[in-house]
Amino acid sequence: MRPLTAIDDCAEARRAFSPAALWALFDGDRTRMNLAHECLDRHRGRGEAVSVKFADGHLEHYAFDLLADRSSQFAHWLEARGVAPGERVAVILEPGLAFYACLFGAIKRGAIAVPMFTLFGPDGLALRIDDCTPRVAIVHGDPGPLAARFPGLDVISVDDEFETLLGGLPSTYACSTAADDLAVFQYTSGTTRALPEAVRHTQRSVVTLMVAALYGVGLRPGDRYFCPSSPAWGHGLWHGTIAPLALGIHTATYAGRFDAAQVYAALDELSIDNLAAAATVYRMLRASGAEARHAVRLRKCSFTGEPLDPDTFDWIAHTFGTPPGSMYGTTEVGVILVDFPGMQGHAIRRGALGKPAPGNEVAVIDDAGNPVGPEVLGEIAVKRRGEWFRVKDLGRTDADGYFYHAGRADDVIISAGWTMSAVEIENALLTHPAVLEAAAIGVPDAMRGQVVKAYVVPRAGQAIDVADIQAHMKTRLSQHEYPRHVEVVAELPKTPAGKINRKVLRDQASAAANQETP
Repeated sequence: MRPLTAIDDCAEARRAFSPAALWALFDGDRTRMNLAHECLDRHRGRGEAVSVKFADGHLEHYAFDLLADRSSQFAHWLEARGVAPGERVAVILEPGLAFYACLFGAIKRGAIAVPMFTLFGPDGLALRIDDCTPRVAIVHGDPGPLAARFPGLDVISVDDEFETLLGGLPSTYACSTAADDLAVFQYTSGTTRALPEAVRHTQRSVVTLMVAALYGVGLRPGDRYFCPSSPAWGHGLWHGTIAPLALGIHTATYAGRFDAAQVYAALDELSIDNLAAAATVYRMLRASGAEARHAVRLRKCSFTGEPLDPDTFDWIAHTFGTPPGSMYGTTEVGVILVDFPGMQGHAIRRGALGKPAPGNEVAVIDDAGNPVGPEVLGEIAVKRRGEWFRVKDLGRTDADGYFYHAGRADDVIISAGWTMSAVEIENALLTHPAVLEAAAIGVPDAMRGQVVKAYVVPRAGQAIDVADIQAHMKTRLSQHEYPRHVEVVAELPKTPAGKINRKVLRDQASAAANQETP
């Protein structure tokens, strides 16, 4: 049977899929495995591994050999520093040579790599450092402030002296990790948790990751792949970094403040033909208007993080020459719904999340845990160990088995007995020509229980007429779904991963209501 990486037909992919076929892609087995070896050392001699486009416009390229050498040197440095297997190493760096050396070097050592977002303020970092209690933190710039706040933490700055020290250490490292040893702590960017929670990934997590790599992103040998998501978050780390490298595929990413012109430049300069990005990134590319100066044509593209509004979906298909495929899942359960980018036998359907990935049984279930029929709103769930595991998102299916997202379970709006989806309301708001971004929440109402409140960001040079917005919505959705309250704002609160943070809006609305209550 052909390896999974050689299959480009959807029906054949389902027939050929098995856990054994996934394990066959790697050197390690169910007893001994090291994720860094799978991503770097076994691909020595293959040429470029990672390219980074920086916000100032310059590009850097790192070969598999260089990353294998440098990560081994960092593993030796950790060992000499007394960092034991199982201890945590916080990597607070932008993408670049030092980031990849420290990430994979910690994994080679058997320590646990903990990537952290560089733009966190001191409180955001403190929450995560208090939670995972790292032995070492690697930073750019002055280590003093972090060291002062955490006196017991060994804070090391990546500078010329540190680079010289690493360069004098051996460039190979004997990995001795078990497949079930912890390798990475990944902090989610969810909007409902009061405190951050680390999802714990083992060395063998790279095996199940291949479901997303092969069928959600469509990675295949020879791809020119670009994922601009930060590797501090799940999409950028697992789908943008570990997945392609584990398959020996050159990957590219972006470092620094987002700049649509620089992203377009990277697509041109690197001849990218497979693009994976958050839905927010595509919307920002569209809003920039910079596509007129480029002629980017893709064979495959995908999105994740949140649903994509229909107008942006159509824009992507027209601008890049291929429709964007959805990839849906959570950090906890992995990717469970995919659109098989680049594969024959599957049609990407606008607005849909796709269909179950090979090896997954997915359904929409009711409150009692029973699967419901097409077009019935319920909660998306996946079978795990014979039981339905709820992923806390609402959804529905159509008659052809495609899944559709209807918002987080806590984003549902119930007004006068009607159940409404915040996502559907927001997509309708985005069809108004004056609206750039939109969010919808339910707010208390004495008569109806809840009514819809919309927050809208106007396009540049456009004025928002509330009555016009409401009239527009009445023609797009059912009469009861129009927003009875509309607030014009300059921007919407977002998580660090770029998702609209409706929880912040609900909290603000609740606080305002409490102030008005005598």
